[in-house]
Amino acid sequence: MKSTRLLFLLFFLSLCFFAVLTRFFYWQVIAGDKLSVTAQKQRFKTVEVSAPRGKIYAFDDYPLVLNKNLFFLYVYLPNCPSFIKELPEKLSPIFVSDFLSKESSPSANLDTEGLIKEERVKISQNLSSGKKWVILKRRLSLDSKKEIEDLGFNCLSFESESFRDYPEGSMSAQLLGFVGFDKNGNQKGYFGLEGFYNQQLSGLPGLMVEEKTLIGRPIFSEKRVKESVSSGMNLNLYSDRVAQFILEEELKKGIDIYGAASGWGVILDPVSGGILAMAGFPNYDPANYTEFTGSLFSNPAVSEGFEPGSIFKPLIMTAALEEEVLTPETKCDRCAGPRKIGDYNIKTWNEKYHPHSTMTEVIQNSDNVGMVFVSEKLGKERLLDWLKKFGFGEKTGIDLQGEAALPIRSDKDWYPIDLATVSFGQGILVTPIQLTRAFSVLANQGWLIKPKVVQKIWLGDKDVFLTEESGEKRIISPKVSEEIKKMLINAVENGEAKNLKPARLVIAGKTGTAQIPISGHYDQEKTIASFIGFTPADNPKFVMLISLREPSSSPWGSETAAPVWFNIANRLAYYWQLF
Repeated sequence: MKSTRLLFLLFFLSLCFFAVLTRFFYWQVIAGDKLSVTAQKQRFKTVEVSAPRGKIYAFDDYPLVLNKNLFFLYVYLPNCPSFIKELPEKLSPIFVSDFLSKESSPSANLDTEGLIKEERVKISQNLSSGKKWVILKRRLSLDSKKEIEDLGFNCLSFESESFRDYPEGSMSAQLLGFVGFDKNGNQKGYFGLEGFYNQQLSGLPGLMVEEKTLIGRPIFSEKRVKESVSSGMNLNLYSDRVAQFILEEELKKGIDIYGAASGWGVILDPVSGGILAMAGFPNYDPANYTEFTGSLFSNPAVSEGFEPGSIFKPLIMTAALEEEVLTPETKCDRCAGPRKIGDYNIKTWNEKYHPHSTMTEVIQNSDNVGMVFVSEKLGKERLLDWLKKFGFGEKTGIDLQGEAALPIRSDKDWYPIDLATVSFGQGILVTPIQLTRAFSVLANQGWLIKPKVVQKIWLGDKDVFLTEESGEKRIISPKVSEEIKKMLINAVENGEAKNLKPARLVIAGKTGTAQIPISGHYDQEKTIASFIGFTPADNPKFVMLISLREPSSSPWGSETAAPVWFNIANRLAYYWQLF
């Protein structure tokens, strides 16, 4: 009986041993590779390492956009149940101090205690979210990181994050754009240069293998590179920081003085096509873009359409001169009074009329009736053809994200009244960059150039990539270019804004006042006041457009936009030594 039980026990033990042996054989031989991979996955994790984003520099190599490393703080709650109540009290003063240190001019009246109380509440809410891992704060400075580490909470950890740094603050904000996060949490450029050149600036991310503990926490000392990071390319712009500063300061001042709702300015090199400065107000701070409404992110100089008003007249006059349907001395035989076209009466801006005025005087007097005479000389087919030659109806191709095309209506949709009003800049939508580009044709002996912001793209000390050269084309002759320059010089010297012109500058330019269309009709009080021109007129350094939307002190461009333009031009002339 005993021997039977013993044999049964031996058999059972042998069976168990065989089963274990079989299982070991399965784990080691049959499923060995698969289980090894699973173990590796549990122990190691491959993470993507973002590449340092390319930097952006002005033409003189001064940095406009750099990168800086900040830190985000997170907590693993299972490791510090006894510390949870202390964290809000200890961390909130550090968070507020970190915030205040980043403010360029913190108000002396700030309620610091109130801010600390708010932070304390936020931290408590995060800690009670029910999650094991909780991010408590992003964008902490190195000093704040060290201060928190000194508190001695072993449940707190940090990770480094790269953020954009703007040495010039909010200057050039709408030109530069900003870096945000896409739906997957990856950094991505939006608007302006950051959006247009996002691929070049982003570089190529690398891969890093990181070892984890049994509970899943990373072992920061056990990391190794699997694929190295390739840094983003850098950009050098045509932008001149001094010109940009002058433009923004004077434009902002003009908006305040004349009570305008907004404004924009473009300064373009008419030879290279380089954007020397570009601004729009109101704008935003790209370092803190989340604190601003999204309507401020678009650059009005490339994305906003407006009816230009009288600053459009020189372009129509140029077309007529090039087509040889008139000369600067041609006299208008239909300028003695208002013109009736269909059901509409077209009048001059001040209801003063100039019988038998020359074309030079039509531009000088900004005569709407005289411009109707010019459009009739051109005719519908040639006028629409010249709108396209000047680049209207299509994008300029400028290297900024968000450019609007604003197509021109088809030929069949143009009526006699439309041809009349477009001659003085009403009934047609253009963008500021389209208009500045077209006006540069008058300044550079007739060449239609492509505007561009970036001068070169480079990576490292030796690898230099110049931006693509655009194919320029001459659309007016040097003779017509000189004729229209003389007409524009005369308009500045003898026009409505003649008393405001800087004495030492020879300026070719034109004022403009356009009514704003609202709900199918033109508002009788709201206008866009503009001045566009170039100087020195014989060898232009720059073409500049200044526009103020809805100035309240005066609706006229000669009394609002022109003074701003002249102030900027005068300061630029001293800076560039144009006298």
